[in-house]
Amino acid sequence: MGDLELLLPGEAAVLVLGLRSFPLREIGSEGWNQQHENLEKLNMQAILDATASQGEPIQELLVTHGKVHHEASIINLLETVFFHKELQKQAELMEFEIASKALSVLRYITDCVDSLSLSTLNRMLSTHNLPCLLVELLEHNPWSRREGGKLQQFEGGRWQTVAPSEQQKLSKLDGQVWIALYNLLLSHEARARYCFTSFAKGQLLKLQAFLTDTLVDQLPNLAGLQGFLAHLALTETQPPKKDLVLEQIPEIWERLERENRGKWQAIAKYQLRHVFSPSEQDLQLQARRWAETYRLDVLEAIAPERPRCAYCSAEASKRCSRCQNEWYCCRECQVKHWEKHGKACVLAAQGDRAK
Repeated sequence: MGDLELLLPGEAAVLVLGLRSFPLREIGSEGWNQQHENLEKLNMQAILDATASQGEPIQELLVTHGKVHHEASIINLLETVFFHKELQKQAELMEFEIASKALSVLRYITDCVDSLSLSTLNRMLSTHNLPCLLVELLEHNPWSRREGGKLQQFEGGRWQTVAPSEQQKLSKLDGQVWIALYNLLLSHEARARYCFTSFAKGQLLKLQAFLTDTLVDQLPNLAGLQGFLAHLALTETQPPKKDLVLEQIPEIWERLERENRGKWQAIAKYQLRHVFSPSEQDLQLQARRWAETYRLDVLEAIAPERPRCAYCSAEASKRCSRCQNEWYCCRECQVKHWEKHGKACVLAAQGDRAK
């Protein structure tokens, strides 16, 4: 593992072996919280390993010990509720960042398209028609925008101005979409299952307008996609397929209902007594455990980049002392930004005091 280690290899193996599912009544219990901490440590160690190019020891442990199931393809999105208009932009930015990460995860799934189960492939190609959806993403290009006459792209969790000399360069999210399309359309398994109807053909042929020499120079594999589209243009369309597909569908909710039918009031009483009524000592112990889990040296190591000044975008080392949300490179920038930041700062500080 990397030079900065949160977990030793033996410790990581023990944590992976200890992963288990919890009955509904134990959600939020001490054991559940302990496992949540262990998962956070495994997640941070995996990021440290990836950053240091040390292979994928955490992933190997999860696969070796059979702890990765179909649920691994599900992204649990945490909904954040914002109660004031000044904070709405933060909510929208967070949602946009989550969506961009989901797109990256989708691209990694397409890397393994030939080994996916039939039901998964059917949902990707037939139920959701991912090739056509990806074409629409390229058409609308939501991760690029014009602000004050300047081109901006969403990179690293924020909007960044693109210098004129860099505007022909392929963005990370554009690249993810193109690689996903390449994987889906040039995979023998996926092509055999995908129905090239007249609508799908029309949508996919729109890609020819985007496949410029500049783009192919940056992603040479797309030359193969160019050839496929040229062949598709001369191919007769297919009628919609009516194949019978038997697929395994998730039944988590049905299982929870079945296992806990007639027990809801008892579970609520148990949770109220054992989970939602912690003593002051319990809260202090939990706070110490979280402080040990989220070590500052580790958090700084896994941060994608150094904080940027909210006013001038230079690298920042000073944080707003009141709300702790915004970063600045100097006192002058903080003063200049106060007119814009002031209202949100006061609201955030009031919210922290209320807690």
